Amino acid sequence: MAEGPSGNCMISCEGSELNANFMRSLRLHEKDGLFLGSVKVMRAHTEITGLHLLLTYQCNFECDHCFVYSCPDAKGVMKISDIRQILNEAKRVGIEWIYFEGGEPFLYYQTMLWGLRTAKGYGFKTGIVTNAYWATSIEDAKEWLAPISEIGVSDLSISDDVYHYDEREENLAKYAYETAKDLGLPVGKITIEDPKKYLKEIEWKGKPVVKGKVLFKGRAAEKLVEGLPRKPWKEFDKCLDEDFSSQSRVHIDPFGYVHICQGITIGNMKQTPLPELFANFDPEKHPICAPILRGGPAELVRRYHVEHEEGYVDECHLCYFARLKLRKRFPNILAPDQMYGL
Repeated sequence: MAEGPSGNCMISCEGSELNANFMRSLRLHEKDGLFLGSVKVMRAHTEITGLHLLLTYQCNFECDHCFVYSCPDAKGVMKISDIRQILNEAKRVGIEWIYFEGGEPFLYYQTMLWGLRTAKGYGFKTGIVTNAYWATSIEDAKEWLAPISEIGVSDLSISDDVYHYDEREENLAKYAYETAKDLGLPVGKITIEDPKKYLKEIEWKGKPVVKGKVLFKGRAAEKLVEGLPRKPWKEFDKCLDEDFSSQSRVHIDPFGYVHICQGITIGNMKQTPLPELFANFDPEKHPICAPILRGGPAELVRRYHVEHEEGYVDECHLCYFARLKLRKRFPNILAPDQMYGL
């Protein structure tokens, strides 16, 4: 699984008070069973403009670097009714982008097409992240991509690296990429490098390796850290991949969890509407985000007296293992089990 591009809301919700400084503009109508609302929002903490829908946790691959632990028998699939609810609520909080990813979204192709068509119809920019398992030839790839081309998308991101197709295999990602170009789709590649190569003989100087790097959380923290250089845990005093104080996108999974980082949630939209979740999210009061904002994963360890090793590969590595030990204490925030390989 990989990502594409990427507060307090001005929404009055049951059980919450409207901030006196908020201004609200609401436009309502209905179409195709969807409530269309547009609310101009001012968020005290975040400016969330993108929703990344994990259409399913299932994937035909089981990559070592996958930070959502996707695999063929993973549980969790979104229904059309789930997507309808998400799009409905997304219009109310000023979302601009809707991404369909996973797992592998093409495993539920008709549901994905419905989501793309409906999201596009309501003015969202749309994107897809895929491993291109379906592109068994140029001819076949055209059959899969032609309906998407007719609907129109703003981005198609294709995973093309050694974790999906090594040099000994036929590279289906290349067929997908070439076909997308021919059809005029905006397409790009996601390439994750082997950390045993890009970290070889690197001296840590307080500056992270950024280009094509593995995020050592999820399955990557289990499968890929052996033999890699480590830094003392106290040095990981800042999160370099997320800034919870200026969050621009969240992930929503098939169970309804809203993730600000994979495995760190702000609630479940099947229990609390998305506008209310956004309105109530204060990273300075969130039990996981607050210590990370103040002092990175190292502060998370200190705050809750988490048992730890002396060294870790990167910030994600330390954070992930600290969260694993904190799940019993924060079961509704550090969720679901799927994100932790359980």
